[in-house]
Amino acid sequence: MEALVPAFVAALLLQIGDRSPWLVAILADRYGRPVTVAIAALIAHGAGNAIAGIGGLLIGPILTPNAKQLLLAIALIFAALGLLWRLGKPDRLESWRLGSFLTAFLGVFILALGDSTQFFTLAFAARGNSPWFAVIGATAAVFVVNTAAAMMGELQWRRLPVRGFRIVLGLLCLAGGAMLGASALRLA
Repeated sequence: MEALVPAFVAALLLQIGDRSPWLVAILADRYGRPVTVAIAALIAHGAGNAIAGIGGLLIGPILTPNAKQLLLAIALIFAALGLLWRLGKPDRLESWRLGSFLTAFLGVFILALGDSTQFFTLAFAARGNSPWFAVIGATAAVFVVNTAAAMMGELQWRRLPVRGFRIVLGLLCLAGGAMLGASALRLA
């Protein structure tokens, strides 16, 4: 249970400035079916987070407490680098003719595979006794952000002050990752 809230908060903050809600907003506008696109994105992110949760379940028992803390520090630094990097436009998937659900599911799954949200899910799942709470927390947060993006549409989503948010959050993640990493390596 201790992984539910941290995974939710981390995923919520990371997804606000990510490309997958932007893609969800694009597809919701294109198909005019925001609920369908949001549900497809939920299932896509849920599948990716489940993969990360299984990874955490497998590696958690073999990691020492310091190694688990270092894994979380690396996740923070990885997230910081992603946040401080310029956010590129997602492919609009205009040539995909699979319908609203399949286009959203496959597009979001491919776009989000291996992103920082899944890395946090892996790190939180490896730390806890119940890794599925990390999966549930991260997936719920992503659903909140993607549903908001689908309902807002691309034009309104792009008006959000994402650039400044990404810089501030990236610097906070970098500082937190450095402190956790130094502590895990017994440097602090």
